[in-house]
Amino acid sequence: MSLPLILSDEVKSALNKGAPVVALESTIITHGMPYPQNLETAQAVEAEARNSGAVPATIAVLNGMIHVGLEAGQLQQLAQTPDARKLSRADLAVCLAQKATGATTVAATMICADLAGIKVFATGGIGGVHRGAENSFDISADLAELAQTPVTVVCAGAKAILDIAKTLEVLETGGVPVITFGQSDFPAFWARDSGLPSPLRMDDPAEIALAHHLRGALGLPGGQLVANPIPPIDEIPLAQIGPVIEQALAEAKVQNIGQKQVTPFLLARIFVLTEGRSLKANIALVLNNVRLGAKIAAALTHS
Repeated sequence: MSLPLILSDEVKSALNKGAPVVALESTIITHGMPYPQNLETAQAVEAEARNSGAVPATIAVLNGMIHVGLEAGQLQQLAQTPDARKLSRADLAVCLAQKATGATTVAATMICADLAGIKVFATGGIGGVHRGAENSFDISADLAELAQTPVTVVCAGAKAILDIAKTLEVLETGGVPVITFGQSDFPAFWARDSGLPSPLRMDDPAEIALAHHLRGALGLPGGQLVANPIPPIDEIPLAQIGPVIEQALAEAKVQNIGQKQVTPFLLARIFVLTEGRSLKANIALVLNNVRLGAKIAAALTHS
């Protein structure tokens, strides 16, 4: 059975030449913000990758086919698809079988990037252990994916709406190296400091690339998580964003919001409560992660 996988000409050419490629998720387009801002953000993120010397490979499922690298028209089509499915490991094959359209989360993007031979993926923040998970058992599939799929994921840390301490514990149990770039404190998405120390620290993209290669040489499964703190100018410190998160969490509990609806609900409420500041910070941190991802991808091609 042939794999329903289509690489764009740009991505295919870059991989054949051994040029740097950075995978990008698509849920930020379909579930992160309204049209046309979602399209403008996706275009800006792709442009940032190119300006940083890497080919962007935005990943999505369109009509039952995995597309690694979207053409301009496909990107616009996805941005205007309000009923696109939100795909993780559990949903991916079903979406393909039903010839449906869906956007890839961190887990699904890692799977598809690995299938295409892409080693670096830049995103905003990973999913993790939700607060109250000891009762709800709500733990993102992103963490299990990091433990089994050999892709280096660059993010701004775990989303601050999560239980970050428990998220780090689960990653440690899964044998996932958690590397913070350029500082010793683990970041919390909008905030540069979560109040927790980072398990590991690296200051050189080439060193991160070498660690990726060495994990493969050692036969270790899974990828690496690289936490890249949001630039200081764009930060919303934890003292400011913390009370807002608590309010959004309380509203979600009252409204019985659960499962896949939790994160979109919380991000939407935080956007309103911060008068849009959270979204501006979100876009800034994604662009920052793409720049670092491009440097790591370039180092991987030269090592």
